[in-house]
Amino acid sequence: MREDMLTIGAFARACRLSPKALRLYDELDLLKPGRVDPDTGYRYYAVGQLERARLVAWLRRLGMPLARIRQVCALEPAGAAREIRAYWARVEAETAARRDLAGFLVEELSAAPRKDTTMLELRYCAHSDRGLVRPANQDTAYAGSRLLAVADGFGPTGLPASSAAVDALRVLDTAEAPAGNVLNLLDDAVRGASEAVREAVHGAGEDAGTTLTALLWTGSRLALVHIGDSRAYLLRDGALFRITDDHTVVQAMIDEGRLTPEEAATHPQRMLLLKALTPTASPDLRLRDAEPGDRYLLCSDGLSRVVPDPRIRRLLASAPSPDAAVHTLIAAANEAGGPDNVSCVVADVVEAAA
Repeated sequence: MREDMLTIGAFARACRLSPKALRLYDELDLLKPGRVDPDTGYRYYAVGQLERARLVAWLRRLGMPLARIRQVCALEPAGAAREIRAYWARVEAETAARRDLAGFLVEELSAAPRKDTTMLELRYCAHSDRGLVRPANQDTAYAGSRLLAVADGFGPTGLPASSAAVDALRVLDTAEAPAGNVLNLLDDAVRGASEAVREAVHGAGEDAGTTLTALLWTGSRLALVHIGDSRAYLLRDGALFRITDDHTVVQAMIDEGRLTPEEAATHPQRMLLLKALTPTASPDLRLRDAEPGDRYLLCSDGLSRVVPDPRIRRLLASAPSPDAAVHTLIAAANEAGGPDNVSCVVADVVEAAA
């Protein structure tokens, strides 16, 4: 045996991969041995293979799938670094989504009554506008005493899709809304909404569907369900917080470090969705405590794409009522060219009248 060759046992100890793992990686063409004894079938590895083997070991510790490890190992160092950064950004995004769901469950199952006895309620307004360019309005906006919702339809049956999604949720706004914890209520309602959308777009192909962003009022908290690129904002104490994440190609590229927010604003795929409301897609779920004075905004991307967040904050903060805020924001979108349908729902959390 040449001096620069190691037995599989010695190589395994040096790279911290087990002989069993090395045999598997050989079968998968991920890490082939330098030489195989023709008589015994015993594997030998070159010392120069240690660097690749150690990289494979580290990537496995990250949890990277073997198929992606093969791609990373075939790249130059700079390209491999970009792929690892992109992979880990996706892992963090998926972990954050699971963390949000876990937090939702913990909050819902261990919620204590409010320490004060202040009764809260919503004052709200919803409006949808065609904009200045689109031939028809495919958005649907709704506001009621318990439910706030915006759906942005797309494709040849966009309006039936967005209408079906919101109509299916409106059962949550009735006085006879079904009993149960808020997570189960939302889960059942969203399932019904996705099925209604599927029926509404039947035969239209994958180019038709809708986004959905909705808030369900429980009396002291708001449960959020979100999928797509419509948005929800919270204005609290003069500061504006975006409480949803866009499910778009460019947002994923931003999360992976492959695109800056400034580059995303003019990217040719900035309107391409990664997720929309379907029976197989999982929406984001969150639960938020409400405080008197909070102002919530739900909007389609016809607003957020042309009116920057700082201006949205100023207009929301200066409007004296939800009605005034809704119409001021829609006017701002149209002043910016109105390239898309624009829908807004604004709701204030206020102390209930005695």
